[in-house]
Amino acid sequence: MKNILHSDGKLACLIVLSILVIDQIIKIEVKTHMTLHQSIEVTQWFYISFIENNGMAYGMTFINKFMLSLFRLLAIGVIAIYLYKQVKVKARTRYIVFLSMVLAGAMGNMIDSMFYGLIFNASSPYYVSYFVPWGNGYAPFLMGKVVDMFYFPLIVSTWPDWVPFWGGQEFIFFSPVFNFADACISVGFVLLMIYCRQDLSTISFRLKKKKD
Repeated sequence: MKNILHSDGKLACLIVLSILVIDQIIKIEVKTHMTLHQSIEVTQWFYISFIENNGMAYGMTFINKFMLSLFRLLAIGVIAIYLYKQVKVKARTRYIVFLSMVLAGAMGNMIDSMFYGLIFNASSPYYVSYFVPWGNGYAPFLMGKVVDMFYFPLIVSTWPDWVPFWGGQEFIFFSPVFNFADACISVGFVLLMIYCRQDLSTISFRLKKKKD
C-alpha cells in the first residue's frame, strides 16, 4: 500500500512539475521574443500568435481580474487537497493523472497572474517585453496578464448571405488563442468525463450524503 501511495504521489508531482516547466518556458519565450499581437505562421491552420488576457481559459472574461485571481487560487487549493486525498485512498492511477493535468494547468495560468506583472514590463505591439527588477513591472501581485499563443484556424470561410445576423461575415472554426496550460486543463477535463465518470460520481454521492 505504501508503495502504491508513494508511486502515485510521485507521478502526480512529476506531472504537475513537468507541465508547469513546459508551460512557463513557452510563455517566457513568446513574451520575450515576440511583440504583442505578432503572429507567426507555422502552417495554414496553425499560428503562434502572442496575446494576453486576464486569466480565464481561452481568453474569456466575465468577472473582475482581482476577484478572478482569488477565485482561481481557491479552486487550485480545493483541487490540490482533493488530489492529495485521492492519492491517500488509492484512487485509480488514471484518475490521479487526469486530476494532476487539470491542477497543473490551473497553476500554470495562476503563475502568470501572480508574478508576470511584477517581473515584466508591459507588452506592446511596438517592442518586445523584457524582465525588470522585482516589483517594477506593469501590474501588482495577482493582477498580471496570462500569455496565450496557440491559434488553430482550422477552417476559414464566409457565412452564407442567408444566415441571420452573420450572413456574409468571416467564419473561423476554432478561433480562440490558448496556451499549454489551457490545453492541459481541457484535455484533463475531457478525459475525466470519458474515463472517470465512476470516480467523479463518488463526489456527488458524498455531497448528497452530507446534505442528507
